[in-house]
Amino acid sequence: MKETDAFVVYVVDDDDSVRHSLTRLLRTSGFRVQAYGSAQDFLNTVTPASSGCVLLDVTMPQMSGLRAQVKLKEMGIPLPVIAVSARETYQVRETVQALGARFFLHKPVDEQALLDAIAWVTQPATGVDASGPAGGGRR
Repeated sequence: MKETDAFVVYVVDDDDSVRHSLTRLLRTSGFRVQAYGSAQDFLNTVTPASSGCVLLDVTMPQMSGLRAQVKLKEMGIPLPVIAVSARETYQVRETVQALGARFFLHKPVDEQALLDAIAWVTQPATGVDASGPAGGGRR
């Protein structure tokens, strides 16, 4: 799914340089992007009618990506979440998955892995094994 009026990749990361580089990568790959420096700013604008996916940093001040995932559920917003974190531990990975993240990527994010993850989480459900892109699984 590329540039459309409705489909948006929401980038939520408090690190300006990460947020800007991910936004640049996604735009040059043909995606419509909305970037936010905080989970609260993102939650203030997203609605249940929003379409796309969320690239969500796990560790942010004020509201963590984990808390943002809970809030998305409470608000009835079914956007698929791709969680990203510089802290790749079993506990972080299990927690984001338990909260509903469809994919986990470790920072620094591999560009092709990110593009593959977006393609994977935005495909319509097919009943096929949900282990992730070929050769990948959850990263």
